Amino acid sequence: MKADVALHPFQDRLQTLLSDADVRIDGSRPWDLQIDDPRLAARVLARGSLGLGESYMDGWWHAASLDGLLFRLLDAHIDQRAHSLAEIWDGLRAHLLNLQKGRRAFEVGERHYDLGNDLYQAMLGKRLVYSCGYWREADNLDDAQEAKLDLICRKLGLRPGMRVLDIGCGWGEALKFAAERYGVSGVGITISREQAAYARELCAGLPIEIRVQDYREVDEPFDRILSVGMFEHVGVKNYRAYFEMARRCLSDEGLFLLHTIGGNQSVTHTDPWIGRYIFPNSMLPSAAQIATAVEDVFVVEDWHNFGTDYDRTLQAWRANIESAWDGLPARYDERFRRMWRYYLSASMAAFRARRIQLWQLVLSPRGVRGGYIAPR
Repeated sequence: MKADVALHPFQDRLQTLLSDADVRIDGSRPWDLQIDDPRLAARVLARGSLGLGESYMDGWWHAASLDGLLFRLLDAHIDQRAHSLAEIWDGLRAHLLNLQKGRRAFEVGERHYDLGNDLYQAMLGKRLVYSCGYWREADNLDDAQEAKLDLICRKLGLRPGMRVLDIGCGWGEALKFAAERYGVSGVGITISREQAAYARELCAGLPIEIRVQDYREVDEPFDRILSVGMFEHVGVKNYRAYFEMARRCLSDEGLFLLHTIGGNQSVTHTDPWIGRYIFPNSMLPSAAQIATAVEDVFVVEDWHNFGTDYDRTLQAWRANIESAWDGLPARYDERFRRMWRYYLSASMAAFRARRIQLWQLVLSPRGVRGGYIAPR
C-alpha cells in the first residue's frame, strides 16, 4: 500500500504534463495512454523520451493508436519539457567526439541495415527502397516508390552513357532503376555488407558496381551523384567534407541530388531512444547546417520539401510488417516487435506534426547555365 501511495505523485505529475497534449492516463480515447505497470510514471519523468520508448518495449504501457498518442506529445512539444541525463550525455559526447568517423561510421550498418534482408523485404514492398515515397499521383506504396525513383532521375537529367555515383545505395534499387530506364552506368557504395550482397545480385548483368566503402574514400569522376536517405548518418562535423568529396568527384556540368530527412532546428545528435535502439550515431541536419556546408562548394538549384508523404509511407511500411510478423524468424521476438512498432509510429508522429521534413536538394558545381527547371 505504501508503495502505491508513493507512486501517486509521479502519476499526477505525468498527467499534468500529458494534459497539455490532450492525453489522459487510462482514458477511453484511442490516443490515451494505458498504464500496464505502476512504475511507468517515475521512469518516464526520470528518463524522458528514452524512458517512454524503453517502457513501451518492456510492455509497461500501450495505446490503441500509438502514432496518435505520440503525435499529440510531439505536436505539443512535450518532449522538450521532459529531458533526462541521457540527453545531456548524448549532447556532450557528440560535442567531444566525431561519432560518424572511422569505425563508428560502420556501426549503423551493422546494427540497423544488417538486421536481416528478410525484415526489410517484409516491410518495404516490391522494391527495397528504405526512404520516402512520392505520393503526388500514387495510391499505393509500390507506385509511390517508383514515382520517387523516376523523380530523382528526371531531376538529375539522366541520359544514356552517363556515369552515376549513389552514396549510400542501400539494396541497389535506385541504380538498377536508373540503369534500366535511363541507360546509365554507376557505382553504389554502402556501409552494410547485407545490403551490398543483395544489391550485387539485384544488379547482376547491369553496368553497376557495388562496394562496401566509406564515402570519404571515393575519388573518381562521375557525371551525376545521388544520395538517398544516407545524409542522416553523416554528422554535422563531417558535412563540409561530405560535400567537398561530392564536388571533387562531380564534373563541372554535373548535378548532385541529396534526399534527406531534415529537422527544424540545428542539433548535434539524435533523440536518445532513436540513437540507442534504431540509428546509432545519427542526427538530422537543419536547413542552416546544410546551407553552411554547401557554401562556396555548390549552387543550390532546387530545394523540394515533401515531408508529409513520409507519414503515408511509414503507414504502409507498418501495415506490411504487422501482417508479416508471424512468418518472420524467431530472432525478431516480441520486444523487437514492440521496438519496431514504436520506431515506425514515432516517425509517423514526427512527420505528421511537421517536426521533421523530407528534403530533396539539387546542387550544381557552378550553376546551371540559363537556369535549372525543377521537375515535380
